[in-house]
Amino acid sequence: MHIPDGFLSIHVALLLWAVSAAFLALALRQSRKTLGERQVPLMGIMAAFIFAAQMFNFPIPGGTSGHLLGGVLAAILLGPWGGMLTMTAVIMVQGILFQDGGLVSMGANLFNMGILTTLIGTAIYRLGAHRSQRVKMLLAGGAAWLSVVGAALAASLELWLSGTVALAVVVPAMVGVHAVIGIGEAIITVAALSFVQRTRPDLLEDTAPQPVARGWIAAGLLLSLGVILLAPLASTNPDGLERVAHNLGFLNREAPPPVHLLSDYTLPWLSHTPWSTILAGVIGVAVVTALAFGIAKALRRTA
Repeated sequence: MHIPDGFLSIHVALLLWAVSAAFLALALRQSRKTLGERQVPLMGIMAAFIFAAQMFNFPIPGGTSGHLLGGVLAAILLGPWGGMLTMTAVIMVQGILFQDGGLVSMGANLFNMGILTTLIGTAIYRLGAHRSQRVKMLLAGGAAWLSVVGAALAASLELWLSGTVALAVVVPAMVGVHAVIGIGEAIITVAALSFVQRTRPDLLEDTAPQPVARGWIAAGLLLSLGVILLAPLASTNPDGLERVAHNLGFLNREAPPPVHLLSDYTLPWLSHTPWSTILAGVIGVAVVTALAFGIAKALRRTA
């Protein structure tokens, strides 16, 4: 659902940059107060896993594909502010290093996929406070599905406000396809949380968790790299937004990126080969992990 440059008007893009900047400033301020030691490595692990998982598009009916957003998962494990900062690290690396989503429209992508999804996840998951794990997992799955639909609805409104496409046309198209993609988001989110529940249940409890051990950090990074190995097998069908843009006739409005670094998650000197995708993914995991970890460490120092 990464919006490329050209789909949004400059006014809408700048407005979403301002809104996202305000939320991220609040996230930085709140994180200085609430970020614990255990969240420093956890932010890096979560950023690595979400980045890797987003490289694996899964097919859905109709010749379309979808991928994990991850905002709800990040919000449940890190809280809303840590989740926002983690998603910001992922989306910024994707936009700057891999040209996945535009630079002008990055404010909209930060809001749709990073801020809105973590807010939805936090609001719904907290309804299950002091309830059974089964109820919490049901709420997490529902929140994950709703986060994808909510992000799609937000993108639809932004496209309409930009004069790109009529509201009555784009809303059912975007919400319809992403309602199906959201099922995959819910399954992956609940599966990941179930794994955490079995291995580190303290991370899902309100009480202070134990520090994240080095073995757990290594396992998280190895899992992310394992997902990267599957990236060449990802569906090559267009994602939900690309499918809607093609069907509604505004795909040709996409503006080319100003520079090409690791476009399409490939290394330019290896072309579109499986090893090119894997190595590009490894670079991405390393960069996004370092960025998220660096943000968390800096916040702890200034707390």
